[in-house]
Amino acid sequence: MSMEEKVSVTPKRKSSGWAGQIAQLAGIVAAVFIAKGALAEPFYVPSGSMEPTLLIGDALLASKFPYGYGTSSLPIQISLPESGRVFAETPKQGDVVVFRWPGDRSQAWVKRVVGLPGDRIQMRQGQLFINDRPAELKPDGVGAAEDDNGGSEPAYRYVETLPNGVSHLIFKMRDNGPLDNTPEVTVPAGHLFVLGDNRDNSADSRVSLRSGGVGLLPIDNLIGRADAVLGSWDLGMRGQPVYTWLSGFRLGRFFTAVH
Repeated sequence: MSMEEKVSVTPKRKSSGWAGQIAQLAGIVAAVFIAKGALAEPFYVPSGSMEPTLLIGDALLASKFPYGYGTSSLPIQISLPESGRVFAETPKQGDVVVFRWPGDRSQAWVKRVVGLPGDRIQMRQGQLFINDRPAELKPDGVGAAEDDNGGSEPAYRYVETLPNGVSHLIFKMRDNGPLDNTPEVTVPAGHLFVLGDNRDNSADSRVSLRSGGVGLLPIDNLIGRADAVLGSWDLGMRGQPVYTWLSGFRLGRFFTAVH
């Protein structure tokens, strides 16, 4: 074989090698994108509206398959016409859900489902009623409701049990709050009624979309079910010296289930 022939082979091998690496990288990116879009996606909790269940600084994992898939399930938000959901399932009362806020679909919010299509929902003196049945409230001591700046204030903690038997913790910071008494609302088809567990600090279905709340949440806006806290860091540590920041990790919340 001549020298010219030997030289001519080398670039082809390098080109083939680079092409293979690019193909592998593209395959990895595609696999991550598909997994993120079809299986589960991480989200960050920036507010205290779901305390004491979820804390500011929690990193959530939302499973997408329980409720099926729609445009809201995509890991990036692009303008596509709504075409319904495939493999659609309706959430259960008590599920903690992550969804696209109807006021700005680039924002992901998290709340608890308390009302399904056809349910009649009302707050009476701070107690939730579903189809005229009260959700049982059992006192569970006093906790601390955290704010966005790392401060906190005392909050009464209760175990709330929904009519279907699902129990979870809620906070009540005051009596006769502005959202403690609401008109009865019948949840229309294709929608949900959602509440924050921090009942005096949550812009949820009790607050209209025009006023900055959720209003009645379209099921098509669901991203998935919040199943686990992957990790957590106390944002109040931001005002402390950097060398103390490691102490802000809430190790007891790592890899815990969401109830």
